[in-house]
Parts: sequence; C-alpha cells; structure tokens
Amino acid sequence: MGTAEIWMIIVALGIGSFLIRFSFLGIIGNRRIPDWVLRHLRYTPVAVLPALVAPMVVWPAATGGAFDPPRVLAAAAALGLGYATRNVVAAIGAGAVTLYAMLYLLG
Repeated sequence: MGTAEIWMIIVALGIGSFLIRFSFLGIIGNRRIPDWVLRHLRYTPVAVLPALVAPMVVWPAATGGAFDPPRVLAAAAALGLGYATRNVVAAIGAGAVTLYAMLYLLG
C-alpha cells in the first residue's frame, strides 16, 4: 500500500468515527434520553470488556492461537475474585499472580 492509500483510509475512518459519534451526541443534543436507553447504556462496559479480553484468553497470540491453560486459569482467578470482592484491582492482581505462578511452575 502506498502512503496516499494509507492516508485515505485514516481520513475515511476518522470521518466514519465522527459520524458515529455525531449521530448520537449531535442529533440528540440537549434532549432528555429515555430511561430505558439509559438503563441499557449502563451495561455497555460490561459487554465490551469481556469481548475485548476473551479472544486474548481463548486464542492468545503469544502461543500462536493455541489453547493455553495458564491464561484460562488466570482469567478464571480474576473473574472469581472480581465477582466475589467487586474489586477491580484485586481481580487484576489475582489474574497476574496466577498467570505468573502458572508460567513459573510450568516453565
């Protein structure tokens, strides 16, 4: 790909990103958002974060996409402790410690 093509793609993606945001923020503007929409928007992070993390756990690039039990155990530890304590830092720490321990023990 040439430099011009790359810049055309960047500009097109920027315009698309702007239009997606404007369709929600610019058109609605100062209008009151219905309660049912606000209720559904509260679940957006809960849906997006697992969607971002799951492929890295199930098909990690570090192993060439092969199943990796230490990563699955680390994700399970983070999920379990996060659910039990409702503490994000504790969940991240549990996942990191579990992954490090499993890689140290198996490696």
